[in-house]
Amino acid sequence: MIHKILLLGSGELGKEFVIAAKRMGQYVIACDSYAGAPAMQVADECEVFSMLDGDALEAVVKKHQPDLIVPEIEAIRTERLYELEKQGLHVVPSARAVNFTMNRRAIRDLAAVDLGLQTAKYFYAKTKEEFVAAVNQIGYPCVVKPLMSSSGKGQSKINGPEDVDSAWEYGISGSRGDIVEMIVEEFIPFDYEITLLTVTQKNGKTLFCPPIGHVQKGGDYQESFQPMPMKPEHLKAAQDMAEKVTGALTGCGIWGVEFFISNEKGVYFSELSPRPHDTGMVTLANTQNLNEFELHLYAILGLPITEIQLLKAGASAVIPATEASPNPAEYEGVEDALQMPNTYVRIFGKPTTRPKRRMGVAVTYDAPDADIEILRERVKAAAAKVKVKTC
Repeated sequence: MIHKILLLGSGELGKEFVIAAKRMGQYVIACDSYAGAPAMQVADECEVFSMLDGDALEAVVKKHQPDLIVPEIEAIRTERLYELEKQGLHVVPSARAVNFTMNRRAIRDLAAVDLGLQTAKYFYAKTKEEFVAAVNQIGYPCVVKPLMSSSGKGQSKINGPEDVDSAWEYGISGSRGDIVEMIVEEFIPFDYEITLLTVTQKNGKTLFCPPIGHVQKGGDYQESFQPMPMKPEHLKAAQDMAEKVTGALTGCGIWGVEFFISNEKGVYFSELSPRPHDTGMVTLANTQNLNEFELHLYAILGLPITEIQLLKAGASAVIPATEASPNPAEYEGVEDALQMPNTYVRIFGKPTTRPKRRMGVAVTYDAPDADIEILRERVKAAAAKVKVKTC
């Protein structure tokens, strides 16, 4: 029952996963490219190295001999995970899943070409010339994303010719890893977007959390809320798509599957992450019988999950930094935020700050049939009361 888990990536999502793992008696080695990352503060051991360095990654695996390798970031030498899996190591959810979902080309082609899911029209571009040609083919407006990035870095919307140069430069600067390539895609005039947290199990059926609505700015999560009201036929279509794509990728764990929903044109597959999703932090408000981190842990350990129950309605809003500092931040206004009913504040413990960096999150809850708009306003007001002060 006790497993040694090597966690690749130690941000706020990794921290909550480690907390869930420690509550179940697991042993965790938290890894990241910098010391003092959030998950390192609660793990049993830690390692600092670049996971794009394949030799360093294999050396850490050889040193610790983990039972499970759990990736939590995109910037990993994913082809080495295939080799480790062939050696008998368990990569979560699978090396195939990690490799496909860390690269937007692989996952988009799988969804659109192999599985026939409805997606936005798209083209790829490795050079500025290809980029301009792709933009001209798609037309305005269109959306630009690096093939490999995280937390919305490098993503932008091109509204006209005046935005093309800056979008290319921003996309290149936001790329992670050693892949420098962009995807240019049609802008879908969606009515709303959701994350459908999907749980695949070793010996059980695929389960779905109640849909999570979310708001992003520049591709970065700002707030999320659960449950998101949806037409039953749209929810069923999203569930069917999620089950198809996670089944094709193989493995057990939680997946954050993102969709655009158009009341007129239906459901569009957008992206997928093979791990807990930032918008799923709303589940820290105990909206479900198991939060997304507990669900991920149970699934990868092979523990049975018989059902996912919505217990409460909830909402979350991020607490960002506004300035850069090499020193740990101080937080003002937490007491004021906690004056809000049914509200929690979670501080991530990141050792440095930079503008717009997520430093914490506020979450709130109420009865399952509560007015989501009221919860959204409450949690945004709570988050706004917390000020990140740099030293």
